[in-house]
Amino acid sequence: MTATASAPAFASPFPAYRGLEDAALAERIEAVRRQLGPRLVILGHHYQQDGVIAHADFQGDSYQLSKNAADRADCEAIAFCGVHFMAETADILANRPEKVAARGGRRVTVVLPDMAAGCSMADMAAIDQVEDAWTDLGTVIDTADITPVTYINSAASLKAFCGRHGGIVCTSSNARAVLDWAFARRRRVLFFPDQHLGRNTARTMGIPLTEMCVWNPHDPALGGSSREQLQQSRVILWQGHCSVHAMFKPEHVDAMRANIPGVKVLVHPECAMEVVDKADLAGSTSYIIKQVEAAAPGTKWAIGTELHLVKRLEQNHPEQTIRFLSPVVCMCATMYRIDLAHLCWSLEHIAAEKPVNVIRVDDETAKWALTALERMLAVK
Repeated sequence: MTATASAPAFASPFPAYRGLEDAALAERIEAVRRQLGPRLVILGHHYQQDGVIAHADFQGDSYQLSKNAADRADCEAIAFCGVHFMAETADILANRPEKVAARGGRRVTVVLPDMAAGCSMADMAAIDQVEDAWTDLGTVIDTADITPVTYINSAASLKAFCGRHGGIVCTSSNARAVLDWAFARRRRVLFFPDQHLGRNTARTMGIPLTEMCVWNPHDPALGGSSREQLQQSRVILWQGHCSVHAMFKPEHVDAMRANIPGVKVLVHPECAMEVVDKADLAGSTSYIIKQVEAAAPGTKWAIGTELHLVKRLEQNHPEQTIRFLSPVVCMCATMYRIDLAHLCWSLEHIAAEKPVNVIRVDDETAKWALTALERMLAVK
C-alpha cells in the first residue's frame, strides 16, 4: 500500500448526514468554506455530479486540479472530489519536500470524501503485476531498452515504478509528447494501464500495429504474446481500459451520423481504436471542452466521454446541439460515489481538526513518483 487512510477507512457518513436534504448539506458545506477560507481547497473533477461541482474551488482534470491546489501557498487542507489515484497525486505535489520546507514543515492534509471512490482502470495494473511483467520481459528483451510510461490514471506505486526505471507519467493531453520523449531515449515503451490511449497515440506517430502487442497480466506465458511478437514490438500495451470509454462502439458513431445529419463526432482517446477511427476528432477532456467552447452556434456534436461532462456541456452551450454518443448510460460509477453527504461529512471533520479518509503516500513512493511526474513536466 502506498497510501493510508485515517480511521474509519471506507466509512460512510453516519445517518445524520444521509438524512439531510441537499439544500441543507449545501448550506453546511458553504459554512465550512466560509470558516476556513483559503486554507481549504475543494477540487472537483469534470466527471463529478453538478451538485458537488458547485462547491469546487477548481474544476478540471486530475493533474491540473492537483497542480492548482499545490500552487496555493495558503492551502492547509484539500478535499479531492475525484478518485483515489487523484488524491494521491495531490498529496505528492502539495507535499513535495521543498513545499513542506517552505511551510515550516507543515504538510497539507489531503482527504478523499469517500474511500470507495476508486478507478477500475487503475486497478487493472497492480504494482506486483507490473514488476512481474518487467522481470518476464527481461527474459526476452533487454529492459534497459524499455521506457515504462504510466498514464496518470494509475496508483502512486506505478508512478514510482516509472520513476525508478527511467520512466515517465503522461496525461491524455500530452501522451504523444511523452512518447516522443521516451523513443528519443530508448527503442521500446511499456505503456500502462490503458491500452487504448497507448495504441491510439502510437498510431498517430506512425507506429504500425505490427510493432505493438498487448501484455495480459493474467497470462503467465509472457503476457499472452510470443517471444517474436515481443521482440518486434516497439510499444507493449498493458491489457487495461476505462470501463466508461469502453462502452462506446463503432455502431454508435454510425447511428449518430444517420440520425443527425452534419454531426461531428468527438471522442476521448481512451475509446477503442475502431471508435477513434470513425470519429471526426479525438482528444483529452480539456480538448473536448475547448472544441465545444470554440464551435460556432448551430454546431452539432456527438461526444464520447463521461455522461456528467457531456450533460454539463449541453447545459452550458444551448446554442449548439450536443448529444451523448452512446444510447447506454456511461458514467463513472466510482466517481459518482462522492455526493453532498460525503463532502459535507469530510469537510466538517476537517473544520473540527479531526480529518477522516486522509490520503498519505509514503515518502519513498512519493519521491520516485514525483521523479516521474517531474520528467513529464519537463516535456515540451
